[in-house]
Amino acid sequence: MDHSKILGVVLAGGKSLRFGEDKSQVKLKDKSLIDYVLSEVIDEFKELLIISNNSIKFQKSEKISVIKDFKNNLGPLGGVLTAMKWIKDNNKNYQWISTFPTDTPFFKKKILKDFYDKVSLQKSKLFFIKSNNTRHNIFGLWSIDLIDKLEGDLNKGNRKVEDWADSVGVEIINMKFDKNDPFFNINTKEDLEEAKVNLLND
Repeated sequence: MDHSKILGVVLAGGKSLRFGEDKSQVKLKDKSLIDYVLSEVIDEFKELLIISNNSIKFQKSEKISVIKDFKNNLGPLGGVLTAMKWIKDNNKNYQWISTFPTDTPFFKKKILKDFYDKVSLQKSKLFFIKSNNTRHNIFGLWSIDLIDKLEGDLNKGNRKVEDWADSVGVEIINMKFDKNDPFFNINTKEDLEEAKVNLLND
């Protein structure tokens, strides 16, 4: 797979309602959650795009651009469409976007490489990771060819990532992890405390 044709996209536009504040800025040990994912994926892409509707701090890099959702309250699918529109509006030659959340501090770049190795681009225009019987709808590889259908379906009111992905025919890449779950995500303050324990035992 030609990584130069993939734009890395970190979806940080969520409201973090269950957590009570912008999760991307929360510190785990001495590092913000968004910097955990950035540090793992930044070397894998020519450019990274962060979708955020807040003023956020993160590790600076010439590779990284930050933009707001083109329209509010569309959820993760709105963030995906925002990234696709950015590619079109800026005449970029990316053919795919690879999406990541901001709240999974144990995700490692080796998993991303394994994911790409298992992807057969001829099989689908959308790929998600599934690990230990859990599907991770934000860890996705999305073809830019989906832009018109995605925009049309969002305009019709479709918001659920899983339902929309199933409707277009997502290909699921299965992975298995015997030890700590690298997809553990932080939704609540209790999750953050659990992550601190996991970090000590990692």
